[in-house]
Amino acid sequence: MRYCRFQTAVGIQYGRLESRDGADIIVELLPPWPENDSPTKRATDRAGFHPLALAQARLLPPVTPSKIICVGRNYRDHAAEMGNEVPKEPLIFYKPPSSIIGPGEAIQLPPESLTKRVDYEGELAVVISKRCKRFNPSEGISQYVRGFTCANDVSARDLQKSDSQWARAKGFDTFCPVGPIVSDEITPGAEAGVELTTRLNGEHKQHGNTRDFIFKLERVLEFITEGITLEAGDLILTGTPAGVSPLKKGDVVEVSISGIGTLKNPVE
Repeated sequence: MRYCRFQTAVGIQYGRLESRDGADIIVELLPPWPENDSPTKRATDRAGFHPLALAQARLLPPVTPSKIICVGRNYRDHAAEMGNEVPKEPLIFYKPPSSIIGPGEAIQLPPESLTKRVDYEGELAVVISKRCKRFNPSEGISQYVRGFTCANDVSARDLQKSDSQWARAKGFDTFCPVGPIVSDEITPGAEAGVELTTRLNGEHKQHGNTRDFIFKLERVLEFITEGITLEAGDLILTGTPAGVSPLKKGDVVEVSISGIGTLKNPVE
């Protein structure tokens, strides 16, 4: 299933997507989630909904997580470009839910008195489907993964280096663009992997593939849930490939993942 979260005249809605004649269409409304754990059940009280082109919808972040856990240095080439060693176990950190914005919303650069360098980091994000505690890789991840989406782990690079931890560097308001949709129709763990591309003002900057992860999703989920219980709706950002660079006002950054689409955000 592929779905989006969008604003309507009567409030926020979730919509199931189908591809028709090469375009994505919201074909029906879904109950809110994770408040409702039956996402494929048709919302019968919304039977009057008329299909709407995704391109015409006012899209919102497709997730409302209680927490966002990120994996640092999960691509060897990115670790190298930052001058870091490849970690021996997953390196995790948090971004606050208050940092989330949706497709088309502006990344707000903090004043230069706070940070002088803010970078984009295109990433694949995992949406958790149900409570997960002490995950055993032998179970397989499918029962715990609702789907995948695009994310941008915007980072104040100078603060990341100067602070003793990364909370400020990663946690400013607007520093976690997410979207445009959630899809369970891709398989990042397959041999072919899933490709990710980041463009800045139309120029190709990053290219990666999930087959190049240092730590596969099973290991990431196992490592996190050894001590942190994941809840339905939580978000895991899986790391960025090489090619990060600074943002400036007026830029437009796009994160594209095959099978999901493109997350596009201006910078102000």
